[in-house]
Amino acid sequence: MRIEYHPAIEDELRRIIDYYNECSAGLGTEFLNEFECQVLKIASNPLRWVAVKGTIRRSLMHRFPYVIYFRIVHDDTLRVTVVKHQRRHPRRGMSRR
Repeated sequence: MRIEYHPAIEDELRRIIDYYNECSAGLGTEFLNEFECQVLKIASNPLRWVAVKGTIRRSLMHRFPYVIYFRIVHDDTLRVTVVKHQRRHPRRGMSRR
């Protein structure tokens, strides 16, 4: 399955990685590695995750308190729309396509 990212994802990841690297050297890289692994798991079986609003689904990261929102845009394409801290408002980023 092909994976696409909403344009705002790059900035969100950069801010998260910078924050974790300030907390502990290398922790931002560990976050990115877990994020990438989680996206590959999602792509391997996207229907496994619960739909939260219409076609938008979510997947919780295990080690870090973040959630990944995504949708299937075509039979062969997955679009990651939001990555956000679990304590952020539930509707934050939900309007992204």
